Amino acid sequence: MTQTAPSGAARARASLQFQSAQRRALVERVLARLGGKQQHLIPFDEVMRILGYARAQRPHREPEPIPLDKIVGSVGRYRDFTRSFLPTDNVSRERWTRVAALLEGPGWPPIEVYKVGDVYFVKDGNHRVSVARALGLKEIEGYVTEIDLPDGVSLSPDMDIDEFLINLERAQFLERTRWHELRPDVPVVLTAPGRYPELQEHIDVHRYYLGLEKQRYIPYEEAVRSFIENVYLPIVEEIRKSGILKEFPGRTEADLYLWIARHRERLRDQYGLPHPPAPEQAVRDFAQTHSGVPWKRLIKQLHHWLRPEEPSRLTLSSENSSRQDEEHR
Repeated sequence: MTQTAPSGAARARASLQFQSAQRRALVERVLARLGGKQQHLIPFDEVMRILGYARAQRPHREPEPIPLDKIVGSVGRYRDFTRSFLPTDNVSRERWTRVAALLEGPGWPPIEVYKVGDVYFVKDGNHRVSVARALGLKEIEGYVTEIDLPDGVSLSPDMDIDEFLINLERAQFLERTRWHELRPDVPVVLTAPGRYPELQEHIDVHRYYLGLEKQRYIPYEEAVRSFIENVYLPIVEEIRKSGILKEFPGRTEADLYLWIARHRERLRDQYGLPHPPAPEQAVRDFAQTHSGVPWKRLIKQLHHWLRPEEPSRLTLSSENSSRQDEEHR
C-alpha cells in the first residue's frame, strides 16, 4: 500500500509542537537542577555494566503496548532528551517535526525497547517516544526484549542510576553477609553508591583480625555477628546518644558509622595516636567539626580559633586502646 506523505499543514503543526516541547524541556531541566535530580534519561549501557552484560534476554515475538511513563532510558541517546523524553538542543528540529507529522499520515511502526525490571529503555524509536510524550499519549506500541534482574533488585520509573546502583549493592551485600537474617533488629540502610561494598570491607578486615586474635578460622557468619556487636553498634549507640543524626537530613545511622570510622583514622593520623579514638570521643569530635547546620559549624570554628583544643584531649586509656583499634579495623 502506498504511504501518503504528511501535508504542509501537518508539518507546520508539528513545528509548533517541537517549539513547545523544547520550552517545556528547558523548564524541566532547570527544575531538576535546582532540585538536585537527574536531568537526562538513564543510560542503558550503564545499567548493563552494573548488572554485568551477560544477562539473560527474552525477546517477545509480537508488539505490545508500552506505558510511556515507564520508558526512562535509551540505548545511545540518553543525553538528547530530558527524563520525560522532551527534546533538548541536541535533537534535530527537522527530524522531530517529520516524525510528529507522520501521525497525521501513515503512522508509526513499532519501536524497539529493552525491559529491565519495571522500566523500559529505547533501542530504536527515541523520536517517536519523544513526540508521543510531548503530545500527551499514554502508550506506544513496541517490540520488547526482557532482561532479568537479580533476586531482590528492582528498577522503577522514579529511580535514578545511583538509586539503582545502591539497590543492587544492597542486595549483593545482604546475600553475602546475611546481616538482615543474623540481626534483623539492627537495620542497615546506606544512601550512596559504593557504601555497601565499603561496609563489607570493614567486615572482611574485622574477620581477618578476629582470626589473628583467636588463632583459628572464623566462619563468615561469626565475623558478621562479631562486627555488628563489637564494632558497628558501639558507634551507632554513640550516634544515638549524641543526637547528631538530625543534623544530616536524608542520611542514616549506617552512613554516619562509615563517616565516623574514617574520621577515627584521620584523628589517629593527625594526633599521632597509637590507636583510633574510642567511639564516644570520635563521635563527639565528628559532631563538633562536621555539623550539618551551617551556623553551628561557624560557631564551632570560631571557638576553635579562639581556644584551640590540645591534642591530649584525644589520648586513649591504655586498657581500652588495643581492643578499640582491633575492633575498628
